[in-house]
Amino acid sequence: MEDLTKPASSQKLPKHERLNSKKIIEELFQKGSSAFLYPFRIHYLPASQTEPVSYPQVLFSVSKRNFKRAVDRNLLKRRMKEAYRKNKSTLMTAQPEGQRLAYIAIVYIAKEKISFEIIEKKLIVAWRRLVNNQNSV
Repeated sequence: MEDLTKPASSQKLPKHERLNSKKIIEELFQKGSSAFLYPFRIHYLPASQTEPVSYPQVLFSVSKRNFKRAVDRNLLKRRMKEAYRKNKSTLMTAQPEGQRLAYIAIVYIAKEKISFEIIEKKLIVAWRRLVNNQNSV
């Protein structure tokens, strides 16, 4: 059954919200900050004050070292994307307006496959911790 409390447009993950630029990805991993909460490591770069961001560009990654089969990597990336997409609007409202993130990389670091429900819960907890760390800095 469809959730009627949220507009359908807020639950999408359009192309302009996905991070594809190799230059930005390189900068994100070199200059960005990171936070860790099993099974994720989240790398992030805050938005500049001149360029306000409504939604950040997001990258999802699963290590080939831990999951040799592309089917398994793709399954985990789909689960992470779905968890992010479903909770995107609530995750964004947790951030203060002046401290929005422009770029985020969510890296799956566990060595075993985890169910969608656990991934969703852990992503929400990781996001809250990330926002709290950002507020305290």
